Amino acid sequence: MILIDKLCYQSKLRYVNATEKFVYAVLSLVFCIVSRSAAAAVLVFLANGILTVGKGKIPLSHYIKLLLVPAAFLLLGTAAMLIDLSRAPMDAFAFRIGEWYLTGSTASLTRVCRLWITALSAVTCLYFLSLNTTMTDILEVLRKMRLPTLLIELMMLIYRFIFLLLETASAIMTAQESRLGNRDYRTKVRSFGAMASALFVQSMRRSDALYDALESRCYDGTIRVLSQERPAKKKEIVGIALFESLLLLITIWSIIE
Repeated sequence: MILIDKLCYQSKLRYVNATEKFVYAVLSLVFCIVSRSAAAAVLVFLANGILTVGKGKIPLSHYIKLLLVPAAFLLLGTAAMLIDLSRAPMDAFAFRIGEWYLTGSTASLTRVCRLWITALSAVTCLYFLSLNTTMTDILEVLRKMRLPTLLIELMMLIYRFIFLLLETASAIMTAQESRLGNRDYRTKVRSFGAMASALFVQSMRRSDALYDALESRCYDGTIRVLSQERPAKKKEIVGIALFESLLLLITIWSIIE
C-alpha cells in the first residue's frame, strides 16, 4: 500500500464529512494561488499542518518527508529565477567569477520566496485532502458534483491498478534479487528490462481478469460503490466559513494593493 493511502486510513479526520474537507482544501488552494500573498500562504500552511498533524494525528516525521519532495523541487525550479550571470553585481548577493558576477537582486529574492511559500502551501492543501480523505470518498464527492461518470470510473480504475502494478513489480524485483539479478550494472539493466516487459504482460492479464470480473457481476457501464453518509457538523462548517472568509479578505486586500 502507498504511504499516503496507509496514512489516510489511520487519520483521525478520516470519518469527517468528505465534502467539508474537499471544499476547504479546494477553496484554500484557490485563495492561496489567486492572492499571491505571503500572509495567506503562511496561514494556509500552518492551518493544514495543524489539521493534518494535530487533529489527524499523522506522524510529523512522515509529513515532513512528504513535504521535502515538493520543497526540493521548488528550490531547484526557482533557483533559475533568483540567480543571474551579469557583469554588474546586484544588491542581494554577488560572487565574482573572473569578469562576471553570479548575482541576484532583492526584488527577485522576494519574488522567489513568495512564489516558493505559495506553491508549498498549495501542496499542503492537496496533502490535507489526500492524507485525511479516502479515494472512495473523494470520488463520491466528485459524483455529487455531477462530474462525468466516465472520468470518475477512469480515476477509480487507475487508482486500483496503481496498487496492482506496485504489488506485481515488488514481487518481480524480489524474485530477481533472490537470483542475483542486480549483482552488477549490466545485470541491473537487463533485469529492469525484463521486469518492465513482464509487468506489461501481467498488467494486460490483470486488466482482462478485472473486466471479466465486472462482466460476471452484471457490469452495465457504471461502477457502483457503497458509500457511508457522514453528516456535517455545524461547528466545522462555521470554522471553515470563518477561515475562508479571512482568506477572501486577504485576497481582496492583495488585489487592491
